[in-house]
Amino acid sequence: MKSTGVTTGNSMDALQPNGKRSSPTGNIPGTITYSISSVSELGALNGTPLETNGISSPVNHVTAEFGDHPEVLNTPAPCTRPLGLPGVMDAEGRVDESRLRMHIFKNGGVSLSERGQVWRFLFGMYPCSSTALERTLLQEQLNVRYRAMKKKWHKLLPSTVRMRLNGTDAELVAAVEYFDARQERVTQIKEVSDEVRERLSFLELQAQVLLERVTFDLEELQEAIRIIDKDVPRTDRDLPYYSGEGLGNLLVLRDILITYAAFHPEVSYAQGMNDLCSRFLEVLDSEVDTYWSFSCYMEKFSKDFCADGLHRKIELEAALLKELDPQLHRHLITDNMESFTFCHRWLLLGFQREFEHYDALRLFEILSCDHLELISQEVARARYQERIARRHSIEDKPVCESNAVNAEFTFELFICATILLDNRDALLRCRNDVQLIQFTNSLQGTLDLNSTLKRAEEHFYNYCKRSTWDYMNRFCRTRKNEEGHLLYQLRSFFS
Repeated sequence: MKSTGVTTGNSMDALQPNGKRSSPTGNIPGTITYSISSVSELGALNGTPLETNGISSPVNHVTAEFGDHPEVLNTPAPCTRPLGLPGVMDAEGRVDESRLRMHIFKNGGVSLSERGQVWRFLFGMYPCSSTALERTLLQEQLNVRYRAMKKKWHKLLPSTVRMRLNGTDAELVAAVEYFDARQERVTQIKEVSDEVRERLSFLELQAQVLLERVTFDLEELQEAIRIIDKDVPRTDRDLPYYSGEGLGNLLVLRDILITYAAFHPEVSYAQGMNDLCSRFLEVLDSEVDTYWSFSCYMEKFSKDFCADGLHRKIELEAALLKELDPQLHRHLITDNMESFTFCHRWLLLGFQREFEHYDALRLFEILSCDHLELISQEVARARYQERIARRHSIEDKPVCESNAVNAEFTFELFICATILLDNRDALLRCRNDVQLIQFTNSLQGTLDLNSTLKRAEEHFYNYCKRSTWDYMNRFCRTRKNEEGHLLYQLRSFFS
């Protein structure tokens, strides 16, 4: 089987059949309607994304979308900026999603200058089928929508609008001061036409009407805010994006997480979401865009923050390692060790701490392009067509088949298994949970992404080859047994 190669790979033609990750931006009730795919999965009240520029300095425009005047925009919106990836965007701004995902996988991610724009399409904030003009109008709607959502919880819980400080964290106190100063600087009002002003006024009224139907469980929301206020000050403080005046971005992160928890009560907030959301904020550098992109991402992965979803992922990792290295698997499920729970953080945060920071961002977009998972779905569709053809063949009895490859073994599980196999000897020396935790902590920031990707792909294809070979052997034995049974019946009949 030919390797695709994350850094050298081949084509990726398939899209997810349900389209969930592809283009979530939709027809917002009562507003301009576009013939583009929708973010209806997020609910009519959750809308989709909006404006900002790519990556810039920590003191950039991240708060410039707000203030008292939602129409104030002090930077060019990225929705009108073309992607610099060859053959991905047409003249009107539509994106070929399969080529976009193929480019990410084939090239091992995208350049720093393209990342912010690419993520807006990759994670579903922008519909790939939309034109630049449509995205410009859509951004106005979603900017207003998010601003109204923030105002609602501000009004219901005014005491939580500002983070409570105990005064012991001087940097956090400074962050609040930076944040307030930046908010005050967003006072310069650009002159806009009467048409734009009327449109924005209508969108504000519409958002207010829609949000009137939303109710909060204030006790649960206050508890979520309490946990957020504990987690946010500890989030990525060592990154340049949160240094100096960039400390104010911690307060932006806080507002995004509270807004998400308020309007997604079935998920609310769980530890780890701050690290994921921080990743989006750093790359997109926009409060609005980060909220909608993070919401789209959580639509698919929120179950990983629940006990059942986490346990299922750990079970799959254990099952995969059993296929790849039975001895190491037996060692890790002994009574003295809690069966792969030490991989929890790796899988939950997409190996955010195990690789150098910018490599971790690159890995995140590689995993999010779903290349191998899409290939698996293409194979599943081909096998389905084969079964349909057999039903109409001359055989009276279709052959019962079992899956050759476990389609739930996603590429992130192979990344995790690769890390375990690369450190096999050290893991076999671990005798209890404490030693396992110490070992995994020692890996933080030390792994090489390119070599890990190469070996993970090798493990993937070796697994596919072996599984397919075993499947074919079982299939041939079954057919041979059936033929032998038929010959025995014929001999008995004529004897």
